[in-house]
Amino acid sequence: MGRHRPDYHQPRRVYRPQLGMHPIEEHQQLTRRHFLTSAAGGIGGTALASMLGSDLTNPMEPKLSQFAPKAKNCIFFFMAGAPSQLDLFDPKPKLNELDGKKMDGSLLEGKRFAFIKKESAVLMGSNRKFAQHGQSGMWFSDLVPNLATCADDLCMVRSLHTDQFNHHPGQLLMQTGEANFGRPAIGSWLTYGLGSETQNLPGYVVLTAGRGSSGGATLWQSGFLPSVYEGVRFRNSGDPVLNLTNPAGLPDKLQRRGLDALNELNAMRHAKMHDPEIASRIASYELAFRMQSAAPELADLSGESEATKEAYGLNRKDPKGGGRGSGGGETYETFGRNCLLARRMVERGVRFVNIVHASWDHHSNLDHELEFNAGMSDQPVAALIKDLKQRGLLDETLVVWGSEFGRTPLGENRPGRKANTGRDHHPNAFTMFMAGGGVKGGLTYGETDEIGWDPIVDPVHANDFHATLLAMFGLDHERLTHRHGGLEHRLTSVTRKSKIIDDWMA
Repeated sequence: MGRHRPDYHQPRRVYRPQLGMHPIEEHQQLTRRHFLTSAAGGIGGTALASMLGSDLTNPMEPKLSQFAPKAKNCIFFFMAGAPSQLDLFDPKPKLNELDGKKMDGSLLEGKRFAFIKKESAVLMGSNRKFAQHGQSGMWFSDLVPNLATCADDLCMVRSLHTDQFNHHPGQLLMQTGEANFGRPAIGSWLTYGLGSETQNLPGYVVLTAGRGSSGGATLWQSGFLPSVYEGVRFRNSGDPVLNLTNPAGLPDKLQRRGLDALNELNAMRHAKMHDPEIASRIASYELAFRMQSAAPELADLSGESEATKEAYGLNRKDPKGGGRGSGGGETYETFGRNCLLARRMVERGVRFVNIVHASWDHHSNLDHELEFNAGMSDQPVAALIKDLKQRGLLDETLVVWGSEFGRTPLGENRPGRKANTGRDHHPNAFTMFMAGGGVKGGLTYGETDEIGWDPIVDPVHANDFHATLLAMFGLDHERLTHRHGGLEHRLTSVTRKSKIIDDWMA
């Protein structure tokens, strides 16, 4: 939770180590000094923890939110590479009229692109057919007919924008709040602030499909937070986590005795050094032991009905021809399985599930590539939303679907290509949608101009999205901080004022 900020107007006594002191001895001197200055509060806290039966060595213990939350769990679909909002969710008849024509040159001044050559670029309309759905009249293209049936449960945000136009920096910004290495991901901040409701599975789980994202594991790192808050990647087949099964001949009782001895040694070291990484290590060893039975049970789908498996698309094969989003010929089945596993995880108390799929980076052959990826995502994501709703879980589970940026209304004119068949990166305006977790269903928020170049109504920066997401979990983005390197860090940027979008909340 938010950390106490010292009063910088009061003079502070500075401890200066002796010359030549070993770094460990220096740290021990600092921790002794810290103990002497905070012993009274520490003894009281220990007594209270004993009364409550709390385990101070477990940093994943559930914590109270800062104010009343609307959501308890989050399933975040991260479509790495950037889907084309202009071909899925944001129809632009005027763009179709202007297909093949040059755009206003003033809009291109100072703009950077990954590949487009501005001097010869022309606008490119969409070949998709759009229609309105639900009582809300929300627009969807013909590529996402199943999601269209969820229109009145969705909050569609069309006016997002970001500061980054290349994949890895953009993915870092969307997943960690800033385009820098070494920062905690959204799931890390949530588990740091709220802990986990399950003690048998990780509080933060990552599932992947497709070819792999540009950002890789940097998108679910814990950064400067203790490593216990890092995302744990589950595999799509076999043992969910590598090296989880005991070696042949090692009985559970013997493993338990060895683990108890190891934890006792770690606890002694923790009492001496007060290093949070030691507490993280103890918690990780204990979690791994419990996961030996919990993880296989989670991954066993034999208890799910055939109707449920069919709804999620577990029986689907990849279409012939594949696409950039293909991950070895079983992407459709893998993605559907990930969606079903995500539902089973939130049922068991997992706080944050991140489903990452790449790649949606369609610089060419847009129609075919988008048909492949949209066909993969549309059915199982809609099935998940409906399944959560039917089970009474949607109200407390926030489902998010989005990416690092969008695609440009200009056709890509990379040298050596005869025709414009794809779209370049576009940070100016893109679309994401949410469902459940206290968001207002049937809401289309924000608006872009007639060609989809810039937001003209209710622009939303990526950090505004982050601030609002935390608020849905009862957390103030300015108070959920961690002191590192002399600064109070948070998910949102400390140099830009982020706002909470109250209009999104039911």
